[in-house]
Amino acid sequence: MDTPEETVEQTAVEQAKGVRKIAVIGAGNIGEALIAGLIDADVDPKTITATNRSAQHSDELAARYQVHTETDNREAVQEAEAVFLCVKPAQIGEVLEEIGEVVEGNDVATVLVSMAAGVTLSAMEAAVPTAGAPLVRVMPNTPMLVGKGVFAVSWGRYVTEEQRRVVRCLLASAGEVVEVAEAKMDAVTAISGSGPAYYFLFTEALIDAGVSLGLSRDLATQLATSTAEGAGVMLSGPVSPAQLRAAVSSPAGTTVRAIRELEESGLRGAVYRATEACAARSAELGL
Repeated sequence: MDTPEETVEQTAVEQAKGVRKIAVIGAGNIGEALIAGLIDADVDPKTITATNRSAQHSDELAARYQVHTETDNREAVQEAEAVFLCVKPAQIGEVLEEIGEVVEGNDVATVLVSMAAGVTLSAMEAAVPTAGAPLVRVMPNTPMLVGKGVFAVSWGRYVTEEQRRVVRCLLASAGEVVEVAEAKMDAVTAISGSGPAYYFLFTEALIDAGVSLGLSRDLATQLATSTAEGAGVMLSGPVSPAQLRAAVSSPAGTTVRAIRELEESGLRGAVYRATEACAARSAELGL
């Protein structure tokens, strides 16, 4: 029997399949990860139109996912129910200005979803040539490529409940959707948006440490990455990270000795400083 969570996920996927046209503007790393998640959830690739500046990459997207590709952003957004803006933060205003009139003239209601770090809803409103455009700000992260993304969502004031449903369903096909107040988005960026890189860096350091201790790089890589994968699954359960860490830390044992060294070396303080710097940079991008 399906769990309630599985039932909700299945419903979201089924609803996502009902969207007639999805435009992904700037299908680079984040845009392609979204496309991969949608396709993996059995969304019809014929409903997806992607744009990219590189003709070669556009051809690769078409071959890999069987989606339609366009070089013209205005053409791509015609009659699209949802438009995902996956370009760099500095390009969001330019793209919104470019496609704004086309979106306004669509026969279907089009919701515009920014996946760019730091760009505020008010900045997006100022960039759209017409008033009243439905705008959504999303902070994704790269595990969406394997269907394990986290999408923090803040809604613009003109987004309808139906459009919220559409956006939630589409994003849910590639990960978990969390609604947050926009004022918290810079903090979200520091924790989940950039978070995967922190885990990658720690795993990279753990591999190097294994080599330093005499392991082959292949073996150290296998041990470190498999451990990270297993720990990630455990973290998704009901037990808190502190409890999980304590369960491994036998009194006066090897793990306790290692944890003490990490704490005395300032690991926790380094995490605080890193996330504060990340959040500050996110705020700068929104200016």
